[in-house]
Amino acid sequence: MKDTSKHQGLRNQLVSVLEQKGITDKNVLNAISKIPRHLFLDSSFADYAYQDKAFPIGAGQTISQPYTVAFQSQLLQVERDHKVLEIGTGSGYQTAVLYMMGAKVYSIERQNELFKTTSLLLPKLGIRPKHLSFGDGYKGLPNYAPFDSIIVTAGAPTIPQPLMAQLKIGGRLVIPVGDDPQIMTMLVRKNETQFEKHEFGEFRFVPLLENKN
Repeated sequence: MKDTSKHQGLRNQLVSVLEQKGITDKNVLNAISKIPRHLFLDSSFADYAYQDKAFPIGAGQTISQPYTVAFQSQLLQVERDHKVLEIGTGSGYQTAVLYMMGAKVYSIERQNELFKTTSLLLPKLGIRPKHLSFGDGYKGLPNYAPFDSIIVTAGAPTIPQPLMAQLKIGGRLVIPVGDDPQIMTMLVRKNETQFEKHEFGEFRFVPLLENKN
């Protein structure tokens, strides 16, 4: 579990790349500059950890490209102590970014092997989400709702209704919608029944699967 000054140098370069690609949220950039992404990857990919690329992490899943993580995180406009629901814990890298941004993170993973690995890894890195669970992300976590924001890290054919219901008024739901590629979509909850929709172009994600535990 080594994190060296060489790794820090590579992270600084990655932050510069993200800034060039239009990421402006200092909170996001600061989190990415601190998190040892190489420790979230299989050792065979560790040398490439700070390239702006996605990599396989097992169970047919990927660790998202840093730009995608940064872009989604920036859309959330996280403030300290915001309650954030993450659908798709995966490697835990996005979880770590949200935690470093000051969020209280509640995260769900449907692949048991990833859930177990990530549950062990995060505390070793000093990252302590409020709640990690193994389950169906489509259902969200109604017992902990409402949330200031919800982030979905897999492509969904439609926006799951339970997630919309678990969002605070004024809250933001960021989700890639569609087959391949997906359209990055943000819903802002205006009141009990109305949501404002924004779209931010094409991204590629693994599919969000329902009832597949």
